[in-house]
Amino acid sequence: MSSDNLALVVGAYGDDTAAQEDYDAMEKGQEEGQYEIVGAVVLQRDSSGKVTVKEHKDGTVGRGAAWGAGAGVVVGLFAPPLLAATAIGAGIGAVIGAIKKGRDEKELGVDVDEYLPPGSSAVIAVVDDKWADKVEAALERSDKRISKAIDKGDYDKLREAIEKSVNDVSDAIES
Repeated sequence: MSSDNLALVVGAYGDDTAAQEDYDAMEKGQEEGQYEIVGAVVLQRDSSGKVTVKEHKDGTVGRGAAWGAGAGVVVGLFAPPLLAATAIGAGIGAVIGAIKKGRDEKELGVDVDEYLPPGSSAVIAVVDDKWADKVEAALERSDKRISKAIDKGDYDKLREAIEKSVNDVSDAIES
């Protein structure tokens, strides 16, 4: 990561296929050198409200520790309650609370019900803010988009907590 200025870019979709196509187009833009993506995920929320990660930046699909720290950070910055509800680790809630408390002037995350209502999908990316407009433009099939500045310190704290929690989960599985 080359900057202390990061942005969260979100595209909301009523159509899962359009979300996947935009994710693929966003990845292609990175491969072509148009911009750099720090982390990205495709989330789907079924009609009952259950959220699943369909894809993330390194191309793997999974839940819990298999998400990896990168996908967990993107989910946590998008919607802290979604991350706290996963199997990544119990310590995440306290970290999110500390970040929120230190950021009273800024709201962490976006409104899940607005950008990921039941029966929809979202593409979420964390990028250096100099690339935010280009990445947002790559999400051309989205019903709505938002680009929001995020604090690198919040990103670093959340990543550190997730990495520690992933290690704790892995250690518990191996013992």
